[in-house]
Amino acid sequence: MFTILIVEDDAKMAGMLSGHIEKYGYRAVRVNDFGRVLDEFRESAADMVLLDVNLPKYDGFYWCRQIRGLSTCPILFLSARESGMDQVMALDNGADDYITKPFSYEVVMAKIRSHLRRAYGDYSAKQEERTVSAAGLVLYPERFTVTKGETNVLLTQKEAVLLEALLQKAGRVVSREKLLDLMWQGHHFIDDNTLNVYVTRIRKKLKELGMEEAVETVRGAGYLLQANGHLDAGETSE
Repeated sequence: MFTILIVEDDAKMAGMLSGHIEKYGYRAVRVNDFGRVLDEFRESAADMVLLDVNLPKYDGFYWCRQIRGLSTCPILFLSARESGMDQVMALDNGADDYITKPFSYEVVMAKIRSHLRRAYGDYSAKQEERTVSAAGLVLYPERFTVTKGETNVLLTQKEAVLLEALLQKAGRVVSREKLLDLMWQGHHFIDDNTLNVYVTRIRKKLKELGMEEAVETVRGAGYLLQANGHLDAGETSE
């Protein structure tokens, strides 16, 4: 059973969310002490977090960064703040989605199911782990990790989708339209800034692996991952 942590200081809304989540067979845990969000995340062993922006003591952006230091689980913001900048800030701090209030609880549940499928997939123990490699990088899409040599960094779910698309066409341009479609499957309203945010985040992650200029912007076309070797897309390892 998946556990979903609800970080929402509106008690009525938190209760409604909890009821819908449990109706669909998930476990819902509500945060009551908003100074202990990270502790409650650890204690609940949450598989997903629903996070408001406006919270007592520290805002949702702060807690999103703290959780990202521990986990790559899906984080969905639920907020009455509708500005594009707030959405970009949420994504830049590690969120996977941003849902504005008021919202349909059924839409929220659909997004929860979708993100859980993408994040955790099939738990079959017999399933071989898929990897995608190029330019000395090895991406593990199911566990959101990319390695180079003995060094590895964690990715968010959408960062992993973006990097996989670039690795699969290493040395060739991937259009902005293709990346947006892969990452949001055409049913999210996303402005141009949002993809830029994710590309910047990927560049920072690759810099940690010693690849400072691996992703090139091709003006008017898209993005290209510099490749210095053979692409082994889809290879598997035990």
